[in-house]
Amino acid sequence: MSGSPATQLAIAARLKAARSAKRMTLDELAAASGVTKGYLSKVERGQSNASVAALIRICESLDLHVGSLFDETPAGEVVRAGQYPPIEFGGTQMQEFQLTPTGERRFQVLMSDIAPGGGSGTDTYSLPAEAEFAIVLEGCLHIDFTRGSGSRITLGKGDALTFDADRPHAFHADAQSGAKVLWVLTPALTHRRLAESAE
Repeated sequence: MSGSPATQLAIAARLKAARSAKRMTLDELAAASGVTKGYLSKVERGQSNASVAALIRICESLDLHVGSLFDETPAGEVVRAGQYPPIEFGGTQMQEFQLTPTGERRFQVLMSDIAPGGGSGTDTYSLPAEAEFAIVLEGCLHIDFTRGSGSRITLGKGDALTFDADRPHAFHADAQSGAKVLWVLTPALTHRRLAESAE
């Protein structure tokens, strides 16, 4: 890796951001790429130039295209209104959409349009994530838990709830109003894990 100090620092920042997005430690990346932890640390701080061979191994371990290190960093990835990618997460009488880019791994935002009485189904499920957040944008939502206090929580428009994603739960919209709900999961679930959780 070579170039001006500014370019070197920009590339270093992108490598560190890519590692953080994959939730990898320096030790894990060092083991995967075959370079030392100390060397990686210096590269991420812009204090050392990586050789071409080392840079390629690091990028491969991060599932990162080497060329992307030299592109201008975009301000962000826009998902336009009316163009939300639909997802299939099971359930009945509802449509779900993903609002965050598919490559975003730190968190995931989903939106559910649920018809009156529709929802996740009668069986409870848990998700392989740390935390789940729900806010009702329209209507009324009931969330049922199988253990712990407050076995049912009802959320009206503007109400929000944060809970452990691995706590078994199920949800359905009120039979009269339906519901539009914004969900946030952290970290993001891959499509494979989403499918497994829905089974």
